[in-house]
Amino acid sequence: MTSKEALQPVTETKSPIFVEFEKLFEQMKDFTETVAKRAYDFFEARGYELGHELEDWFRAESELMRRVPVEMTETETALTIRAEVPGFEAKDIKVSVEQRQLILTGKTEMATEEKKDETVYNERRMNQFYRTITLPTEVDATNVTASVKNGVLELTLPKVAKTEAVQVEVKAA
Repeated sequence: MTSKEALQPVTETKSPIFVEFEKLFEQMKDFTETVAKRAYDFFEARGYELGHELEDWFRAESELMRRVPVEMTETETALTIRAEVPGFEAKDIKVSVEQRQLILTGKTEMATEEKKDETVYNERRMNQFYRTITLPTEVDATNVTASVKNGVLELTLPKVAKTEAVQVEVKAA
């Protein structure tokens, strides 16, 4: 190998599933960092008193991550999923679908600032959710529809059409 060949850039193509896993891990890392910051806020507010780390962590998690109740119905042609996501708009929600897996994530942040005389008050509020649902059957991920109205996310996931066995006539050669 010549030195010129050694300097050639290597191009990698990642499979789409690997790219999705990287995105998922990045989201998990971001969430963990956010929880750690909030847990530290509780630690600070208590006067740096040790011994409550786990309590602070769980309190931060429950404050930042909310449970999403889900209802799933099935017909011959599709699955319909309704998820309660009050306070979230369409722009705050991401839906990822693979053949038998549905991933719902949402994140919203609000910041308020009040100034009265010399006092400044600044508050940030974040709400976030993550929900994975294993689907009972394969779905056509390219034709999934999703809409949110009055705090309810509704998804329609068309099932993959089942193919029936076909008889093949064997001919003498």
